[in-house]
Amino acid sequence: MKHLIEILAPINKQNIAFGFFIGMAIMTNAQEKQSISGKILDQNKQPVPYASIEFIHKSNKLNSDAAITDENGNYTISLVPGSYLINITAVDYKSFKQNIDIVSGISTLEPINIEQEATATNKPTRTIEGIVMTVQSKRPYRVELDKKVYDVESDVVSKGGNLQDVLTNVPSVDVDTDGSISMRGNSNVKFLIDGKPSSILGIDDSNALKSIPAEDIERIEVITNPSSKFEASGTAGILNIILKKNKKYGFNGSVSGTLGYLPNTRLNTNLSWRKGNLTYYINGGGGYNRGQFTQKNLYSLNEIPPVLTDGTITYYDQNAVYKSENKYYNVNTGFVYDFNKKTSLNLSGMLRTFSNTNNGDNIFIQNKAQNNILKDFRRDRINHSTGKDFSYQIDAGLDHKFNNKGHLLSFSASFQKNNEDRDENIKESNSENNIFENKVFTISKSQTILAKLDYELPINDNNKIEAGTRFDENKNIYDYSADESQNGSPFVVLPDYTSNTTYNEKIASAYAQFRSKIGENFGYQIGLRAENTIINLSFDNFQKSKTNVDKNYINYFPTAFFSYNFDKNDQLLLNYSKRIRRPRSFFLIPFRSLSDNTNLFLGNPNLNPSYVNSFELGYSYQKKSITINPSLYYKEINNEIQIYNERKIDTNGQLAISSTPYNIGSESKYGLEINSSFDLFKWWKIMTNIELYGYQTQGQYKDMNYNGKGFSTKMKVSWTFRPDKNTNIQIQARYRGRERTESYIRQSMYSVNLGFSRAIWGGNGNIAFNVQDLFNSQAMRRITITNSFTRSGYMQFQPRQFALSFTYKFKQGNEVKLKQKKNRENNDQNDDQDIAM
Repeated sequence: MKHLIEILAPINKQNIAFGFFIGMAIMTNAQEKQSISGKILDQNKQPVPYASIEFIHKSNKLNSDAAITDENGNYTISLVPGSYLINITAVDYKSFKQNIDIVSGISTLEPINIEQEATATNKPTRTIEGIVMTVQSKRPYRVELDKKVYDVESDVVSKGGNLQDVLTNVPSVDVDTDGSISMRGNSNVKFLIDGKPSSILGIDDSNALKSIPAEDIERIEVITNPSSKFEASGTAGILNIILKKNKKYGFNGSVSGTLGYLPNTRLNTNLSWRKGNLTYYINGGGGYNRGQFTQKNLYSLNEIPPVLTDGTITYYDQNAVYKSENKYYNVNTGFVYDFNKKTSLNLSGMLRTFSNTNNGDNIFIQNKAQNNILKDFRRDRINHSTGKDFSYQIDAGLDHKFNNKGHLLSFSASFQKNNEDRDENIKESNSENNIFENKVFTISKSQTILAKLDYELPINDNNKIEAGTRFDENKNIYDYSADESQNGSPFVVLPDYTSNTTYNEKIASAYAQFRSKIGENFGYQIGLRAENTIINLSFDNFQKSKTNVDKNYINYFPTAFFSYNFDKNDQLLLNYSKRIRRPRSFFLIPFRSLSDNTNLFLGNPNLNPSYVNSFELGYSYQKKSITINPSLYYKEINNEIQIYNERKIDTNGQLAISSTPYNIGSESKYGLEINSSFDLFKWWKIMTNIELYGYQTQGQYKDMNYNGKGFSTKMKVSWTFRPDKNTNIQIQARYRGRERTESYIRQSMYSVNLGFSRAIWGGNGNIAFNVQDLFNSQAMRRITITNSFTRSGYMQFQPRQFALSFTYKFKQGNEVKLKQKKNRENNDQNDDQDIAM
């Protein structure tokens, strides 16, 4: 009963939020209309089921609407009186157009006859989202020229989850136990939302990923080797999160709710309204969840000195459990207005609030020298913190097509802001009867301004020039302060933990690339991007000591892509790109955090970027029931950023491990990645991601050797079973092999997820249940090795969880233009606009 109360406690506020969105959408949709009914027949006077009828108002496009006939050929629609153009399309039938006047008082139209195609197949149809049509289902994974696309709708396990849950299942992507994201072993991933950087991801990426509901995500685009059209940062590649934007006419939407344990509740809605040239959408909701983070560290000296100095610590054993409560609300809204068939304007806004409370219990057992004798001492450290995060983003864009042959000009701009405040209270007691209390205050602010212009000019059918320019300005402010009281004495400022930092980064860039096709099968694209980076870092500590770091550098980033099509299903791809990893702002700040005074991080203001040269050879074979995509890759990273660990004794005589980033040596990675999906039977689908990779690092800093090489494996397998047309059962398994270098050992890890979903109410409803980390095995075990000490670490970011979710879709399926079957054979190909960076 207690767990049920914990799950349901926060749902009232979310009901209010959902009611607000529904009410606003209904008010928006209200108009003075009259109900009109009619019937669509074929040339033999037989009803035509599931035909799309579009009524286009000739003088006011906002009064346009659309409907779909039922299985008896009947339709009903509400229209404003006026002159309309009727456009009718149906599978295996010729399109039909007719002018008509709707006058006040008319409730029934004469039946309309349409003509059947001479090549009609009349194949059986099947139900999708409550509407019957002949259509090939989307593949969960597909390969396109410059990216790999993962369809979130086919992911049963992540239903009711968040973006972090979705990324766990995406091929080529790894989510570590601490929530960090990497691609092919590289954590320098660039995140985009709808093709643009976003402050919604915030300063604390792991919390931000958990606040974006899986229901809001349409697909994930994985770009391992981006072209010069994209910004050059992100040596691992780019993850582009495409959010849902309903393209159906009229008022459409869905609402979804989730209950789970550890306590997890979420309520979310997606609404859209499309009339004539205007499309408006709003997605929003909120959630509450609890988390539990477990950490263990065992530190020991490699050799015990023969003469023990008082205070020498030979080992310590740390056991920590952090429990959190998180609340978040988010809204994503916008509109697209088509001035005409060639020019469109889009404006959108995103807003996110996140608040959390954390409570941590740390127990330390230390073996410390006292009077030349080793004794065990105990320390108990209790952390309590509260934090608030508020971020918003405003985007605008204007697109113009000069013709229908790909001659385009696009402009977009974005303003983004993120504020985070955190207060922390720390109490520590030890077996020597000392009591310490700390108060820590943190304020982090970020602001981003972005503007870009992209131009595409087709020279002829086989040649195309693309060019563009972009400007980014990022400003981050970090304000930290820490006070301490010893044994009840007044609080005093801790100078080493009190500072103010301002980080400014400006990047001006331009690119040009040429795309060409030789003959029917061979194509290539070459490009060059130039980026001028200006960085100013100002750091003030409590002693008024000021550090200023200025950096100004220009880099050039060439790219080359080659493709050869054996036929429409077989493609060979070869590409190269050069990219940059700029140090994250907090990597440059010479500041220590006090949250865990045994594991400290200190930034390095002299840190420089690292660069990667990336080569990839891939093959893609795609047919209706099978996709195979093997890729060979090689990455060479120069001026690599590595972490140096060393022992420190603080002012209270406590041992700490201080970690600082430095540019140390180089690293190379090579591997074979095989992505595939198979429809073995109508009721059984398999998707696999297998990676066999080798690595080699070279470097030396002080007493720490970073040389090492090895070979390891990663694997993801997803089995989806469909016992009937309305039910899906999915099992996902992940495995990551052991890695070892001279400085660390990372043990192997595995996890299994389970999901079930069933469509109800004619496809308008869906109920799903899933279990994350079924065997509670997803935990990171790592050993750090230096000349003087060894540290073994264990980290579990979240224990086993389960969730029950429900989704209801209303007025779905009013697609204004149903393509003929011959065009639908490729319906799983993405026809959205390219994202220009």
